[in-house]
Amino acid sequence: MKYGFFESPLGIIKISYEAKIRKIELVDEIDENSEENELFNIFKDQLLEYFEGKRTNFDHLELLDPKGTDFQKSVWRSLLKIPYGETSSYKEIAKNIGNPRATQAVGTAIGKNPFLIIIPCHRVIKADGSLGGFAYGRETKRKLLKIEGINFPL
Repeated sequence: MKYGFFESPLGIIKISYEAKIRKIELVDEIDENSEENELFNIFKDQLLEYFEGKRTNFDHLELLDPKGTDFQKSVWRSLLKIPYGETSSYKEIAKNIGNPRATQAVGTAIGKNPFLIIIPCHRVIKADGSLGGFAYGRETKRKLLKIEGINFPL
């Protein structure tokens, strides 16, 4: 597995790849074995455009190689349908995948999303309209939603 790093408004983003992108995540430090190639740069450039407010959709999703169960992949595909600047609830996602009673399992699958921002799990909130959790913390979730024009109180 190869990986590259870059600084973002959220902190250091690590993109792991082989023939395709395997994971995009926040990390604490840059590894000295960082390698950057065209595949890395496609997503780095798109993410930087997102942070600058110049990008609302991501291209080349066929270059993502998510590893997960069929259920997790169905949840992640559903997340891709949440438009920029909008939110959905765990309950709505469960309905969208045809399993309306699986709200808790949906939350677990969302927590295992391997592609920070690209698969927009930050757009999922609780049914009561409150923020809900996020793998990288609620403050990071607030920052991402604010980029998209959605403000949540502290």
